[in-house]
Amino acid sequence: MKNTKFNYFRKTILLVLVLITSINCEREMSDDATIATYPKTAEIFTDAPVGMGTNFYFPYGPDANNPVGSKFSAWSVDSEVSYKGNASMRFDVPNANDPEGNYAGGILRIDGAGRDLTGYDALTFWAKASEGVTVGEIGFGEDFYPNKYITTMRNISLGTTWVKYIIPIPDASKLVQERGVFRYSAGTQGTNGAGYTFWIDELKFEKLGTIGQPRPSIATPVTDIIDTFIGVTIPNKDLRVIFNMPSGQDQIVYPAPAYFIFKSSNPNTATVDQNGKITVVGTGTAVITANIGSVLDTTTNEYIGGINSIDSITINSLGTFSLPPTPTRDQSNVLSIFSDSYTNVPVAYYNGFWFPGQSTTSADFSVNDNNFLYYKTFNYVGIATSGLNPATGAFIPPLNATNMTNIHFNMYIPNNVPPNFSFLISIEDWGPNQIDNGGDDTRQQIFVTASQVQANSWVTIEAPLTLVNRNNIGLIIMENINGSSLSDFYMDNIYFYKP
Repeated sequence: MKNTKFNYFRKTILLVLVLITSINCEREMSDDATIATYPKTAEIFTDAPVGMGTNFYFPYGPDANNPVGSKFSAWSVDSEVSYKGNASMRFDVPNANDPEGNYAGGILRIDGAGRDLTGYDALTFWAKASEGVTVGEIGFGEDFYPNKYITTMRNISLGTTWVKYIIPIPDASKLVQERGVFRYSAGTQGTNGAGYTFWIDELKFEKLGTIGQPRPSIATPVTDIIDTFIGVTIPNKDLRVIFNMPSGQDQIVYPAPAYFIFKSSNPNTATVDQNGKITVVGTGTAVITANIGSVLDTTTNEYIGGINSIDSITINSLGTFSLPPTPTRDQSNVLSIFSDSYTNVPVAYYNGFWFPGQSTTSADFSVNDNNFLYYKTFNYVGIATSGLNPATGAFIPPLNATNMTNIHFNMYIPNNVPPNFSFLISIEDWGPNQIDNGGDDTRQQIFVTASQVQANSWVTIEAPLTLVNRNNIGLIIMENINGSSLSDFYMDNIYFYKP
């Protein structure tokens, strides 16, 4: 027993001596010591890739919406064409029916440690094309994992002469070690599926100092008011930052959620996570806002510094939500346009915002992983089963529904059915040339009357397909007719089927 106590005492003394020695050895960092930093190289491509390593170009591969993927050979270095110097990057956008890939898209990712881009305010480049075209997306920040700070400019108009383009950085302080320095996606926009070529030169980050008035935005329209229910989750798809450019014009970039700090005025009604996803947890009202460049004081629920969003989202939670009937038809007998019960066919868009005249906006949501289309300020809307895939820019051919005999919808009208309700569903087949308004289109119209719907309840709308030819269905249109004032409604389980 004595030996045990003595050994314990001796070990205790040794431990104390070690701790004293460790404390005495601590000192401030030497003035000669440095914190690890990353290269601040601005250039990405001049006459050749700059500091990118040996394995840096990654085309987009196949996915659920595009089983072919982008064309692997779309990117190359062209020693015959350049804005400055001896070479440029060449992008050969393939025809929409190219079996090797029906669009061009991919990223440039640094092979090795990333770059410190905190000293810059924009990605800039010079570009031109073989003809006047619109390139779907160009940006930076995509490295395939974790894609945290993706920033994109959409629908870039290119002409046949060299023009300088500027993509502002939403918050450069975030880009301490960025590997994804360039991304693009280009389909056959405006060319009816015909391929073309465009070139980019002098691709680099710059500190211009002439980009001003950043205005973060999280809502469309400016103040969005959403009537919703407990259990609903609403992904934020409208994140933008508006900049005033050196030209004096405004320009929109679409940044990843990681640039923003989000908050809810009433977390007992709705919470918002770091990705901007809103979750309704109780009844009442909550206002969702965001800020770039700040921190959130969790004690006061106030932003410290930064730039507040110019808009907000007001959540009005009405209580518990009722789900529509679960479809029971076999997948083999269904071509699903929108449903969580089936595998959906590729769809170009669920809300074709057509100018001029369309007022319809979307506030789509999900409840317990069940997704719903929510149309607001409705007058008319289009669901396109043919067109450019919004994720890839690839062309989606019209839908072949030859073997289907009927169409099915579930519809929910909140609050009340307007007394002048009159609703029209049109199904368009674009004919053998597969072109909208190409001269060989046919259309079926389905009229829905007030007697077929009721407020605050899911109703089922079904109708037989009477189109003689239905192997090139490109569009489903829903619209108010006869002066109908229907404003808001939800849709689910939109599909063609056969018995």
